[in-house]
Amino acid sequence: MSVLVCFHAHPDDEVFGTGGTMRQASDAGHRVVLVTATDGAAGEFPDGILAAGETLTARRRDELAKAAEALGVHRVVMLGFSDSGMAGTPENDNPKAFANLSVEIGARALADVLIEEQADVVTIYDSYGGYGHPDHIQVHHVGMRAAEIAGTRHVYESVMNRDHFRELVKANAQWDEEDAPNMEKLGVPAEEISTEIEVGEVIETKRAAMFAHATQVGDFGPFLEMPVDMLRVAFGREWFRRIDGTIPRPMETALPL
Repeated sequence: MSVLVCFHAHPDDEVFGTGGTMRQASDAGHRVVLVTATDGAAGEFPDGILAAGETLTARRRDELAKAAEALGVHRVVMLGFSDSGMAGTPENDNPKAFANLSVEIGARALADVLIEEQADVVTIYDSYGGYGHPDHIQVHHVGMRAAEIAGTRHVYESVMNRDHFRELVKANAQWDEEDAPNMEKLGVPAEEISTEIEVGEVIETKRAAMFAHATQVGDFGPFLEMPVDMLRVAFGREWFRRIDGTIPRPMETALPL
């Protein structure tokens, strides 16, 4: 049995990029550990969804536990650092925000988990955090340093395939230009990706994890009722980039577990 640790910024981030990979690793008999850096307290949520006296932090913790169960995760660790909010928002100025935290402090917290679990593989984000979110960028730096401290051998960046999403945008005639992501910055080009994992067989599991994050319907809304064949086209593959700089061709089809 190998140990896979997936390090993410907020509750719900785990679904898109690593949800299928975690489920498949768990089904194959490997131990799967999910670590989130922040409490997710700066996330947007629908009016009236929280119960009287319920905090967003508490709700997102519960949602993460339900999503993790669907994805076959054996252990969930919330490091509990403050959510930095989207780039350009007031939360960015919070000196206690994860994005403003010393990399060494964050790395030591994650390294403790990696060492305790004797992790074989850890996934992080690329240096732009996929789309420029301050917390995602910090995950990259903290994750890299934590792997160094812990001596974790295999470090993979969970990345978005820019070319794949460019084709999705072209195929979606209803996607307004101002709503479409900036394809020059989103993710990485296909030529830089080392690993492509087919997860279409567990796509309904990914959708179940989306439903678990009820407060984050703004992120998942368009996909919750999407026909399964379309969902497989959009999210039936997950991509990673080895940080050792080697890009095998053909691409790897699995993480080294």
